[in-house]
Amino acid sequence: MTQIKLKCIVVDDSTLQRLSITKMVKDHPNLILVAEYNNALDTKRGLENTKVDLIFLDIEMPILSGFDLLDNLKEKPEIIFVTGKTQYAFQAFNYQAVDYLQKPIAKERFDIAVKKALDFHLLKNEALSATDENYIFIKSNLKKHKLFLDKVKYVEAFGDYVKVVTDDETYTVLSTMKGFADNLPKSQFLRVHKSYIVNLFRIKNYSSKVVFLKDKEIPLSRTRKKDLETSLEGIPS
Repeated sequence: MTQIKLKCIVVDDSTLQRLSITKMVKDHPNLILVAEYNNALDTKRGLENTKVDLIFLDIEMPILSGFDLLDNLKEKPEIIFVTGKTQYAFQAFNYQAVDYLQKPIAKERFDIAVKKALDFHLLKNEALSATDENYIFIKSNLKKHKLFLDKVKYVEAFGDYVKVVTDDETYTVLSTMKGFADNLPKSQFLRVHKSYIVNLFRIKNYSSKVVFLKDKEIPLSRTRKKDLETSLEGIPS
């Protein structure tokens, strides 16, 4: 089986069911258990600070159901629903779930669902890599420029503009930091400070307060350090 490892969380208000699923997750060679929750509210808060690839999600929970949780998420990971009833299967299909597991879960059925999630993850990544995402167009000094993202070192806030610093030159672009960040692939760029976005592949080292590039020191916000650590996990050292 492929060496892909999906970061997972398990959400179930039943302690016994949660223990059962987390054990299967821990025993699976392609899954990494990031966290477990017994309710949707704590899950939503946890996902605001942690990016995961896959959620094993119970449907019937107090206060907020599994469906309610997904309705409140801006970015939805892959979902494998877990429930004791079959009546939700059609609704789960509308949420584009990878699979739908009925309790109690047999290990063989669990492995089939995980295989579907891995296959879907591979297809999604292949689709992304097949599209030409190594450049974007920007407007600087009244001209349009083809900006090759691999050449970008960092982006710096500059009043109502941003400065895009590359290996060859610096461009001044009329944009907010957030607006510019939205056009960059999150797998390659991260906003590490209110005034800076860095190319993750250009980072040589970092401390609690500074990100070190080859020829530049970038301030690191305390609240962004965990995001940086998580983003760098998937990048070869």
